[in-house]
Amino acid sequence: MTQNVGQFLRDVRALAAPYWSSEERWAARGLAAVVIALSLGRVGLLVALNRWYQEFYDALQQLDRTAFWRLIGYFAALATVYIAVAVYQLYLQQMLQIRWRRWLTEQHIDDWLANRAYYRLSLDESGTDNPDQRIAEDLRIFVDGSLDLSLGLLSSVVTLASFVGILWTVSGSWAVPGTSLSIPGYMVWAAILYAILGTWLTQRVGRPLARLNFLQQRYEANFRFGLVRVRESSEAIALYRGERAESHRLADHFASVWSNWWEIMRRRKKLGSLTAGYEQAATLFPFIVAAPRFFAKEIQLGGLMQISNAFGRVQDALSWFVSAYVGIAEWKATVDRLISFRRAIIALRAQAGLDGIQVAPGADGEVVLRGLSLSLPGGETLLRDVEEKLVPGEPVLVTGPSGCGKSTLFRALAGIWPFGSGTIERPDASRCLFLPQKPYLPIGSLRAAIAYPSAADAFADDAVRARLRACDLAQLEGRLDEVDHWEQRLSPGEHQRLALARALLHAPSWLFLDEASSALDAETETTLYALLEQELPQTTWISIGHRVSIERFHRRRLAFGRGGLDSKSLAGAVSVPA
Repeated sequence: MTQNVGQFLRDVRALAAPYWSSEERWAARGLAAVVIALSLGRVGLLVALNRWYQEFYDALQQLDRTAFWRLIGYFAALATVYIAVAVYQLYLQQMLQIRWRRWLTEQHIDDWLANRAYYRLSLDESGTDNPDQRIAEDLRIFVDGSLDLSLGLLSSVVTLASFVGILWTVSGSWAVPGTSLSIPGYMVWAAILYAILGTWLTQRVGRPLARLNFLQQRYEANFRFGLVRVRESSEAIALYRGERAESHRLADHFASVWSNWWEIMRRRKKLGSLTAGYEQAATLFPFIVAAPRFFAKEIQLGGLMQISNAFGRVQDALSWFVSAYVGIAEWKATVDRLISFRRAIIALRAQAGLDGIQVAPGADGEVVLRGLSLSLPGGETLLRDVEEKLVPGEPVLVTGPSGCGKSTLFRALAGIWPFGSGTIERPDASRCLFLPQKPYLPIGSLRAAIAYPSAADAFADDAVRARLRACDLAQLEGRLDEVDHWEQRLSPGEHQRLALARALLHAPSWLFLDEASSALDAETETTLYALLEQELPQTTWISIGHRVSIERFHRRRLAFGRGGLDSKSLAGAVSVPA
């Protein structure tokens, strides 16, 4: 147990510490110092208010009108300062929260995108479900919870140190009835025993909350993702008349949210009953314990109220764990999710370049496969020990039955497929362009969608319009600056023609097409391949396709068969300049 707690604390430190030593360290430390100073100032004001309680109630008991109005004015001054301190502490704490969250978000996004970790995590999501939620939501909860809990704990420690002496002094000694034993500062001991009992009961009742909150965050994220899937696939669902199936699917996701939330409700009901009773009893407890001295006229009303107030402050400080338990449970669940995400990223980073398929610079601009083996995540082998060379000026058509591994080879050539072995030598990535069957069109302007992954203004307007016309997309010429969700706005055929216009703009040395024209009719497909031949004479393309009509645009065929690639020259192929 101790080892687990120690490891958890080390993980939390590894998650939080880099910000405080980053380029923002001085601003962060300065804000934290001011927030801490204001927090300590609030404790000092509470000490002053504690003294005010004694003087004010003594003035009431003695019917001292002058002292009464003087203390009213003093209270107004203290309250004004307290409000100002509290407001600026919250304001500066929120400033620190958003700066810390921004830094953590940028770091996690960079780590997620680096070495295509986002892609590899999508292939194996064990322990790393919904990375979008971990970055967008869990980081917010982590930052807010870390500051709230740490400042709350600090305030409780300082409050305890400030009020325990006051309570010890004003509570006096208690003579145990029937004995000669006298307990000095007995109210302090009463507060400690009361807090220990409350903490023990809270831990017993609330322990399952951390795990329940962890699961709730996962189920909520799964439900939100299901809703997003329906929105993004609305046309396909409508065509299949899949509303009932999607309704059942979403209902299943929400059933997990529902049932786990009921577990949280039941656990919080028990914990809430305990903490509410604990807090209400704490209001009367000091009066009951101090009442004998008051009725014996050993202390006045002001002294009784001062004891009650000091006891409340000490008891609150000692009971910080009880009051903050729900927040601690939610924070720990969030930290567990971030830690598992961070460990997965670190594991992928450690594996990068050490195992799997190696991608190395190719000589003479060639693409060479050396001992290439391809596997599926489950271990099934698609290709074994392939030796092949693709040379500039020799377009190649890759064929084979569906599911044989053509797209997996495409991913391996792109350097993103981790399952397998061997080496792929190819030109630098800047000289290669990969067009998948379903191209990616970012949400934004049409200009940005065409230029992707380059900047939106990387190409002149005339060049962009010319490529649109060449790809039979003249109707989009006047919409370059229109912002839209283009993947949903355009048809699959328009998606692929837009991707080919993108290829014409980038003019790569090597163009890899994974059935990138499968949504087009045979005539349009032939026209666009002829366009590639005309507009990109220095480009060599490697196509994955099924149609016989595009064979004439390739010099060689690589066909999948028996764990290898069978090479065959294509007679009558069009000569493409190197």
